[in-house]
Amino acid sequence: MLYLIAQWLEFDGLANLVRYQTFRAGAALLTALVIGLLIGPRFINMLRVRQGKGQPIREDGPKTHFAKRGTPTMGGLMILTSVLVSMLLWMDLTNPFVWACMAVTGGFGAIGFMDDYDKVAKRSTKGVSGRVRLLGEFAVAGVASWIIVSQISTNLYVPFLSGVYIPLGPFYYVFAAFVMVGAGNAVNLTDGLDGLATMPVVIAAGTFAIIAYLSGRVDYSHYLGIPHVPGAGDLAIFCTAIMGAGLAFLWFNAPPAAVFMGDTGSLALGGALGAIAVASHHEIVLAIVGGLFVLEAASVIIQVFFFKRTGKRVFRMAPIHHHFEQLGWAESTVVIRFWIVSIVLALLGLATLKVR
Repeated sequence: MLYLIAQWLEFDGLANLVRYQTFRAGAALLTALVIGLLIGPRFINMLRVRQGKGQPIREDGPKTHFAKRGTPTMGGLMILTSVLVSMLLWMDLTNPFVWACMAVTGGFGAIGFMDDYDKVAKRSTKGVSGRVRLLGEFAVAGVASWIIVSQISTNLYVPFLSGVYIPLGPFYYVFAAFVMVGAGNAVNLTDGLDGLATMPVVIAAGTFAIIAYLSGRVDYSHYLGIPHVPGAGDLAIFCTAIMGAGLAFLWFNAPPAAVFMGDTGSLALGGALGAIAVASHHEIVLAIVGGLFVLEAASVIIQVFFFKRTGKRVFRMAPIHHHFEQLGWAESTVVIRFWIVSIVLALLGLATLKVR
């Protein structure tokens, strides 16, 4: 909105600052951070009053988690509020990528909200059925894919290799939707410990802020040998808004958590990262940068696969962060070590920009 106002003023005087994506990216981060910190206390109190006993705790989960009973969930609403307000203020609303990302963020957030609400209302950890959730997610991702693909090619670019891509044609629509849905559910599975999913999301968003900005610049993308995507630079603003909102939420989610993100936040943030990766043509790089999320999702798939066929477990408990808890690692140890892994993977992902 502010960009359109500045454009109407012909970027005269101070309005000229809004012309630059780097300025708007920094402003979006601070805006989301301040909004999140301001609304946090009242939001948490409201959730605590309305939910009473808070998020149900898995009976078959680690015993140490029973101490978290009574902690409210749906804290993702705080994140979504901060991100969406910041986006509306600082992003170019004529950019189709903006609406595609907002559709995924809001749509996945709504699906996650319904799941959280069902869990709290029924005092159960089951929530909405997996089939219904996936159907809704693919419907939202399908719409976003259609919007995004109307602006980009249907090629899947291979990292570390300059100009090498796989032409997927019409199958790219399905692939793009799968990336968004997969990313959303991978982050959702990671969100099992205080702060575990939040900081890796912030790290991944910061990484993709750089990638999106460079992809949107014809000079930088040509120099680095990465696909140039006109308009992708504005997604850097979206990424920094996620960073600001995530850091504000982490202030309240730090151990011991005053609020949980819930599926409302984890599905929305994961889906948003997937949409950004598709729009910037760095889908495979997302699997590297978000390798921690991939590992968490893979641990669940492996556990279920082998248990159904052999009756034996590969991990003591899945997702894999619970496996390390069962080995005797303190929750804070698991969280901080996983953060370190996320930083290393983010650096590896950034390396793909130059090593081609």
